[in-house]
Amino acid sequence: MNKFRFPLALALTLLAGSASAHPGHETVSFMTGFGHPLGGLDHLLAMLAVGLYAAHQPARVRWVLPATFVAAMLGGALLSAGGVALAGVESGIAASVLVLGLLIACVVRMPLGVSVPLVGLFALLHGHAHLSEMEGSAVLTYIAGFMGATMLLHALGFAVARMAPATRAGARLQRLAGGAIAAAGAVMLGA
Repeated sequence: MNKFRFPLALALTLLAGSASAHPGHETVSFMTGFGHPLGGLDHLLAMLAVGLYAAHQPARVRWVLPATFVAAMLGGALLSAGGVALAGVESGIAASVLVLGLLIACVVRMPLGVSVPLVGLFALLHGHAHLSEMEGSAVLTYIAGFMGATMLLHALGFAVARMAPATRAGARLQRLAGGAIAAAGAVMLGA
């Protein structure tokens, strides 16, 4: 049980600030950027799910999905900063929670040629949403903050998946977690 103590403490710490989900941000800073993915259940679940899903990829490519997510999220933020509007961002973000949860729950192993563009598209939408809610001159520090929080959430999801016992019960628990994430995504979509 000791191996679960750190991830549990980290998760509780990260979730402690989520009561202020997507408020009107007063200042643009590293900390407001860092708090943005932690403060919205849609972002939080999608980013944890990327880590959970990546943990079940072949060892040599486990880093590819989280790295793709972070890079594409930066691309989405830059599109937003450049004034490029994207249609369906919020519904796309909710769909990311649903789809990533289903991939985990159904133990789907897609080839990288399919999973990388899918994760990249979802990340593009998340990045666009992160920056579209901000105005101010310290945008780069804000971006650095939400990218840092994203990497932390990916690492937390990865750690939880890797620490789960390699038993039927452990696999079932991860599938249930994926199902819960998918259910939250369905609710977000209004399904």
